[in-house]
Amino acid sequence: MKRVLFMLLMAFCASTTIAQTADSLARLDPKLKKTMNAADQAAYQLAMRYNDMASAKTSLYNLIVRNPEDVRYVEMLGTVYYESGQAMSAALVAMDVLKVNDKSITSLEIAAYSLEQVGALEKSLPYFESLYLLGGDNFSLYKSGFIQYSLKKYPEAMNSVNMLVKNAKPEDKVGFPKSQTETQEISMKAAALNLKGMIYLDQGSKVEAKAAFQEAVSLDPAFDLAKENLAKTN
Repeated sequence: MKRVLFMLLMAFCASTTIAQTADSLARLDPKLKKTMNAADQAAYQLAMRYNDMASAKTSLYNLIVRNPEDVRYVEMLGTVYYESGQAMSAALVAMDVLKVNDKSITSLEIAAYSLEQVGALEKSLPYFESLYLLGGDNFSLYKSGFIQYSLKKYPEAMNSVNMLVKNAKPEDKVGFPKSQTETQEISMKAAALNLKGMIYLDQGSKVEAKAAFQEAVSLDPAFDLAKENLAKTN
């Protein structure tokens, strides 16, 4: 018990020291602070140029501690984590940014895709929905619909799909794996119709599913997944 109490006390002291250090750095003489910021900004740019993500993160942490009011550096840290493949860290940073600025497109994208990558679909869904509402991005709407389908939220998924079928633009595309090395680009409308068929199929409505898959294939005859799904309705 004494050991546990000692460890808790040490952790509290450490966090207090970190907080005090951050406060001291934030209160630096403006000229010194400006010089230190310039040095870390230059170091960050060099680290990114040479793909040294660890050093880039260190420079950003220094800038964040020294400039706690500037959310821009936190947003940049989220981007570095995301580009480094550290999805959970990227998501946590992005969510902190969104507490301050819930309209940051960059942080919404990082939170949505990072949480999806770690399998936290329920948590990623609101961020994809926000991306669509803020920018009208049809791909974000497709992602929302697919996640809603994956979570068995069929009425919401069908609503997203119907919006896509109505509003998809000819230039909107979705990539589907054709093999381990190949991807085929499919029109958004065909992808939405395929998803519509999958929703119907999950609910046992084979006739409606077949009609949706047939329409998807008629729009994109090379759409392998839609053709495979259509075969399941026979």
